[in-house]
Amino acid sequence: MIPTIVEAARQIADKQLSPVELTQACLDRIGKLDPILNAFITLTADRALADAKAAEARMMAGTLAGPLDGIPIAHKDIYGTKGIQTSAHSKLLEGYVPDADAFTVIKLAQAGTTMLGKLSTHEFALGGPSFDLPWPPARNPWNPAHFPAGSSSGTGAAVAAGLILGGTGSDTGGSIRGPSALCGIAGIKPTYGLCSRMGIQPLSFTLDHAGPMAWTVEDCAILLQAMAGHDPSDPASANVAIPGYTSELGKGLQGLRIGVPRSWHESDFKVSAAVQAGIDDAIAAWQEQGGEIVELTLPHLAEYQAACWTIMIVEAFTLHEPWMRSRFNDYGELFRDRVALGGVITGADYNQALRRRRELIADTFAATKGIDAIVTAGAPEEAPQIDAVPKWGNLEKPSFTNPFNITGWPALCVCSGYGEGGLPVSIQIASKPFTEPTLFRIGHAYETARSWRSRRPALVN
Repeated sequence: MIPTIVEAARQIADKQLSPVELTQACLDRIGKLDPILNAFITLTADRALADAKAAEARMMAGTLAGPLDGIPIAHKDIYGTKGIQTSAHSKLLEGYVPDADAFTVIKLAQAGTTMLGKLSTHEFALGGPSFDLPWPPARNPWNPAHFPAGSSSGTGAAVAAGLILGGTGSDTGGSIRGPSALCGIAGIKPTYGLCSRMGIQPLSFTLDHAGPMAWTVEDCAILLQAMAGHDPSDPASANVAIPGYTSELGKGLQGLRIGVPRSWHESDFKVSAAVQAGIDDAIAAWQEQGGEIVELTLPHLAEYQAACWTIMIVEAFTLHEPWMRSRFNDYGELFRDRVALGGVITGADYNQALRRRRELIADTFAATKGIDAIVTAGAPEEAPQIDAVPKWGNLEKPSFTNPFNITGWPALCVCSGYGEGGLPVSIQIASKPFTEPTLFRIGHAYETARSWRSRRPALVN
């Protein structure tokens, strides 16, 4: 049985579980399943076992660094890792080895984690699923013929399959929450600026977020505790006090008000019956636990999407323009065609998107006065087949995740059941900036009221 971070941490603290044996079990699963899932780009088995031996020595000496000491994790391959290839899943960075770790990589190492390697992503966190890159795209462990979403695809697949107990992701328009939704795990895009992006390959400076992904909400809270913190080297890093992210778990929902923008998932982008059932089930569970449900009217999803896509593509083109001019054909087709659009968007268009962003932030705050959180869909349906993902899918239909990149609000995806095809569906819960403890409280209250966490992909069994 694959333990959660909480379960493994408890057993390690009690000297009932060896970090070395736990890490070796993960490496064994990787050897068995990763040829099917393609979750890893670079496996660092020797580094992982060395980390695990150090953790085991601390365990025996009674000097564990905390609940992450000895826990096997891996990083999305846009997170810089000293002495280890950081490819961004692209030919352009194949063989690139940074001389320093990303800020969050350092923090997680200081917490005692065991690093198993670097995980598949969409090319430069945008172009995927692509079949014309040096490494194949990751696949969904619930059914490898299906899409795990992106761009933190390898992290989603690896966590769901138990190859790792937790991992890192990045989110510019939904890249933590999409794989969390389609792979049936928990993942949080924290408040903008809460986790440093220093050392992480950027896509869009004003929309990029870094955050954790894990099997449960509580595990995500523990990972975020280690990742969050001010970094003067990141100009967007928020200099705020870091609370205890597990401090509100188990407190019930009495006094909390949860808003439901029904038009988003009932008319703006009508979700599948299974997704709607998950939303309704979460609402019922929260009401049973004392939460108050409030109907909300928010701007249309397409308005957030238009601003988010315009800002993201222009900022991505700005970053990639030198290579786009000199090495255009070295990019995969999906990335280069999507990002090339940024070269024909005018400065006026970009500034209008920024102006509209400010209006949407103000409108969202005004509409949610007195509301503690919002609930909507994590994704509109189960995962599609991996070879049936449309090239321009991000433009054809609005996104449930874009609004919280535009506003910078923290947003969490939690499994809410399974669809007709047996693949996971998900709810998304969002709250106001720097209210992650409340967000975890609400997500954990639903997750522990249902039995979804007892089921792993059949591939694992």
